[in-house]
Amino acid sequence: MSDSLGVSLTWLGHSAFHLDIPGGPSLLLDPRLSNPRAPANAAALAATAHVICVTHGHGDHIGETVALAKQTGAKILCSVELGMELVAEGAPEEQVVAFNIGGAYTTHGVTATLVQAFHSSSSATADGRPREIGTPCGFVLECSRDLVIYNTGDTGVFGDMALIGEMYNPDILMLPIGDFYTMGPRQAAKACELVRPKWIVPQHYGTFPGLPGTPAEFKRLLSPSLRTRVLTPAPGVTIR
Repeated sequence: MSDSLGVSLTWLGHSAFHLDIPGGPSLLLDPRLSNPRAPANAAALAATAHVICVTHGHGDHIGETVALAKQTGAKILCSVELGMELVAEGAPEEQVVAFNIGGAYTTHGVTATLVQAFHSSSSATADGRPREIGTPCGFVLECSRDLVIYNTGDTGVFGDMALIGEMYNPDILMLPIGDFYTMGPRQAAKACELVRPKWIVPQHYGTFPGLPGTPAEFKRLLSPSLRTRVLTPAPGVTIR
């Protein structure tokens, strides 16, 4: 296995990431830059974005998407209903690419495919009731012939992860391990068996006390048959 990821990847805390594709664009994933683990360099990295991918309508994933799109001119990739919501919140309509599960869109040389995720997608009304905002999704990002990234978004494990692995052969798998609101270490370890990536990057853990899953427990539960590496960079540290 190569020691190089083929991409500059920076965790911005929680589920927020900055990806810098060699010879290609910079991408932001679920840019909640106000999360408690966001590093000091988060805003500077976010300012370079060409594309913003948003997996679902929870506030800890939408984050500062609208403001960042206005600041950078970046395209926003998301589900149809979430795109409508973001436009209503002030995102420039011409920058929003709202498609649906199974669909693909290519921009700046990267093909993004929306895939299923099992979660919820909502915000709270003024009286505290939930308001649904479309369907939660994951992203498969085909950045080049040699670099495919699968970000599951918030989800539990599901059998068709194996199909996603078979069809797209992801090099990098980004998935939640925090438990309670998403899958925890046990389900995440099974997800890795189904997808069988070269590299694994955990997310959605350690942000606040309600997320008990840890990288140590996740690594302990991984099948020894997997030929993969788990990467747990500190927030703000870029790995390549």
